[in-house]
Formats: sequence, structure tokens, C-alpha cells
Amino acid sequence: MRCARIYCTVFFCHPLTHTQTHLVLFLMSVGAEQLSMEECCKDGQRRGNDNQDCSSLPLISESTTCRIVQEQCCVIVHEDSMCTTGINMAKDQGVCDSLLTNTCETKTTKVCFYPNTSIISPLVTDINECLLGASSCRGGERCINTEGSFRCQREVSCGTGYELTDNNNCKDIDECETGFHNCGPGFVCQNTQGSFRCLPKVKCGAGFIQDALGNCIDINECVTQTSPCHRGQICINTVGSYICQRNSVNCGRGYHLNEDGTRCIDIDECKGPEKACAGHGCINLLGSYRCECEPGYIFNSISRVCEDINECRHFPGRLCAHKCDNTLGSYKCSCTTGFKLAGDGRNCDDLNECENNPCSQECANVYGSYQCYCRRGYQLSDIDGMTCEDIDECALPTGGHICSYRCHNTPGSFHCSCPVTGYTLAPNGRSCQDIDECVTGTHTCTVNQTCFNTQGGFQCLSFECPNNYRRAGETMARLERSDTIRCMKSCQPTDVACVLDPTHSVSHTFISLPTFREFTKPEEIVFLRTTVPAFGSYHLSSYDVMFEILEGNVENAFDIIKRVENGMYVGVVRQVKALIGPLTTVLKLSMRNLTTQGDTGRNIINVHVVVSEFWF
Repeated sequence: MRCARIYCTVFFCHPLTHTQTHLVLFLMSVGAEQLSMEECCKDGQRRGNDNQDCSSLPLISESTTCRIVQEQCCVIVHEDSMCTTGINMAKDQGVCDSLLTNTCETKTTKVCFYPNTSIISPLVTDINECLLGASSCRGGERCINTEGSFRCQREVSCGTGYELTDNNNCKDIDECETGFHNCGPGFVCQNTQGSFRCLPKVKCGAGFIQDALGNCIDINECVTQTSPCHRGQICINTVGSYICQRNSVNCGRGYHLNEDGTRCIDIDECKGPEKACAGHGCINLLGSYRCECEPGYIFNSISRVCEDINECRHFPGRLCAHKCDNTLGSYKCSCTTGFKLAGDGRNCDDLNECENNPCSQECANVYGSYQCYCRRGYQLSDIDGMTCEDIDECALPTGGHICSYRCHNTPGSFHCSCPVTGYTLAPNGRSCQDIDECVTGTHTCTVNQTCFNTQGGFQCLSFECPNNYRRAGETMARLERSDTIRCMKSCQPTDVACVLDPTHSVSHTFISLPTFREFTKPEEIVFLRTTVPAFGSYHLSSYDVMFEILEGNVENAFDIIKRVENGMYVGVVRQVKALIGPLTTVLKLSMRNLTTQGDTGRNIINVHVVVSEFWF
């Protein structure tokens, strides 16, 4: 702010200016009767010396006067501090020398000097009329202090339909003139204080009333008015009016006109041919009659007939133990199934149905019924609930999982069987175990052949290495799934064609697979592990491996992917489609070593795949 940069020159004999001293003394005199204003002023001076914000000082008293004194004393300390700084700066720069023409003995004044100007003005402190209560704001208005004055502002808005004017008054908004109304095309807008009304343009005539949409609706004077016609007349409504007609003689029910047609006389219903009470006693009354009903009946005064009393409905649960059946003039009791009526004709005794042997196997009597039970391996018939039927365990929804191969139902039980050759029934009586003919010695392989066990059978294998290749390792009489027969290239030094042949080795491995019943995702069956580090270099050039299926991919049921395991490239052969056995194929795989210079060699792996016709 500009005032923060003023220079002050001062001739003073008192610490406060005349205006400030008068304001503080006035405030202290106002609150002296209730609180110690000296303490309020001292607290404000202390907080002013600490450079605190005078407009948000913590209150030390609930008194409004104390709060005003506290704030004004704080402001005075701030102003003195600012002017003292200006005085010192002005003296150091010699600005105030020409102004020192008076002394404290003749005049006390404090003036501020603005830099780069020759204007000298007294430092005047604004009076906060809002804090002093010296404003003229009315009730419901809030006082806002301004420089040298104040202004009043309403605390509550004018509300819907009014607007605030410049002189702080609420003025009605004419919605009809401003167009802020929702009157339809058939209505005229009429302004009211704080709102408006929609008046219909069309006025309805006599005998009509106007609805909310401006339509004219006929008034039914015969309903809305009390006795619009004279005695002996009837009212008939018309559109927009009504008419009165003379009423003819009309006898009520139970009366008829006399022979002259001038008056109504009673009808004796008991003597009429209709037999009003239908076998019950009849008593004639004026304009009506009454029946003397037999026991078990009651007279209906509306229909004027004797009606049967439904004792079962009038006294529920009090007449019969089980079921109550109404009859004309009486009732009778009966029992539910499994009970018989007791001698008193009301209660029911349990009936032991098992004495008649209703069940085909086991019967248990329960209160009011019986329950049939079946022995293990049988179930109650859904038709009669009494006959025990054999449970066909093989036909149950889980029957396909009871036995690995074949399920045979027997009365009350079942048994499993396995294929005639290649399998034997497991000790659990349900699973089929493969017979390893290579271990049991039941194979037919010669001494020059190698036995390889498959699921449900065996294979006699004989391998010879191609020319210029020699077999690595010894010939085995029996091959396991993980065994591999490898032929390594062995060239004569002078055989250039052999040396240039990129194939370094030819290998054979073996795998036996079942016929998958449910094939949901690829099955990983063979892993080709290399010693090639992934993303590595070889003789300062990049080095890679490529895996391919060259032959034997029946129905494209297999694929090969490359991935990294433990930092090395690995080729993974997967079965991606179900194959139905029995089936035999040889997957010829190629593993090529690649560099930026081209192929550096390859290895051929022949995977002998035997698919069993069974799924176990």
C-alpha cells in the first residue's frame, strides 16, 4: 500500500495524536463501568508490538467495548511504528531539516511526507463507525465501514418476486411486464405483490364453471343446490341449467296402489303364491315380512329369506378336530388322510398304514402318515412313492465319472471294467491302470529293438543313425518318456558335403498322449531347451534361435512357441487341438541357430507321438 512508504516528520510532546487519544479515552470511558478497559488497551498494544493482525485479535472479553478498545490500541501502535521508521529515514536523509520551524513548546503535530513531492499532510486516522455503534443502519441491515464513512447492506434477501433497489429497499418484480411468467395462450397475466396470476381470456356464462385449463364445465344444479325444485317435483339437469318435473305416485317396496290409485297399501307377502319363507314360519310386517327360521338357519333382512348357517365358518376350529363340512341346517366332521374319525364324531385317531404293508421294502409309521424306505442301491419311485426301484448308478449325471472306462449296473449296485488289453482295474475298483508291458516283460520286442510303453500298449522301436552320423550313448532295452536317442554328425576330413551340411544332430524322443475328452486350452508336451542366452551376443554379433515344425503336424493339432526361461531360449511344443486315437505321427522339429551373418547350423528333433484311443 502507498501509506507504507511515507516519511514522517513529527514534533510531539505526547505518545498519541489528538484524534487517537480522544478515541481511546472515549472507548475506555464507555466500558469503564463493566470491565477494565486499561487491560483491554494494554493487550492490544502488546499484540501490536508483536506485529499481529489488528482486525483478527483473539478476544479476552465478551464485551464489545473491550474488543473495540483492543483493536484501536493495536492500530495506534502499528501507526506509531510506521511513522517512527519514516522519521528516522527522513532525518538521516536531511529531508525534514527545512520543516523544523516550530518546537514542542508552541505546537504538537505529526505530519507525513511523501517522497519526491513537496506535499505535507497530517496523518488522519479513520473512525470505524460500525465498531463504535455510530451508524444509522436499520434493523435487518449490516454496517460496512468505508474510508471516512460507512454504508448499510441488507442481511436477508428480498425473497422470490422482489428485487433490491439502489436505496436498499425491496421492489416487486412485474413478471407480466418482464415476461417471466408461464401463462398459456388462453390466459392473461395479472401482476400481484411478489407473484402473478393467470386469468382466462374466455369468461363462462351462467350455469358453467371454468376449470384450470380455461374450459367451461356444466354445473349440475340438481347436485350442487339444495332442493332446487318445489315439493312434489324432481330436478333434471340440462346443459347450462336444469328443469323441474311433477313427480307421479310411486309406491315403495312392500306396498301397492289401491283400486282408486290414490294411496299405497301394504302387501301381505305371507299369503302370496310365491311362498316367501320357503317352508319356514312367515310373519307379515308393514311394507315387509319376517321369517321364523328353523334351527341351523338365520333370517337375512336384506334378501328376506332363511339362509343356512355355516357353523364351520362361524366357529372355526371349535367343532371338529380336523375338517368341518357344512350341511343344510347342520355340519359333519371328517379326518385328513392318515387318520380315522373317533367315536365322539369330532376327534381323529392316527391310522397305522404299515399294518397293510404298503411299501415294497421298508415302512415306518408316522403320526398321520407313513414313510417308505429303500435299501442301499435303491430309490423310491417318483410315481407312487412306495415302490423301490434299482438306482442305475451308471446312468446318473455323474455316471460318466464313476468308472474310468465301462460302468455295469447291477441290482442295488454296479461294477467297473477296463479294456481287455493294456489295462487293469485299480484297487479302488473304478480307475483303469495302464500295464507297462516293457516292465512286466509281456512285450514282443526283439533284442535289437527298444520297448517304449504307451497308454494301453507298447511300441517296438529300432533306430539307425543316418550316414555321417554316429549314435551318442548306449542302446537301451526300454525307453522312458524323457529318454532321447541322439545322433551326432561325424564327418571325414575330406567329405566337404558332410562338413557343409548345416544339420549338426538328429534326435528322437517319444511321448504317449490320451484322447482328450474335454480340450479347453493348449497342452505343453515337449520342451526344447538350448544353451543360447536370450538377447545375448555371439562373437560380437546378435545370436538367436528359430523353432519350426517341418513335418507330421496332423490336422495342425500342434504348434511350437519360443520363450525365455532362466535367461535361456526354450522351444515349447503344444497340442492346440484334440486328436482322436488310436493315432501315430512323427513331428519333425527344426531348431536353427541364427546370427546376423545367417544360419550357423541346425538340429533336427523327431518327436514320436502315440495317441491312445482312450482318455485315461
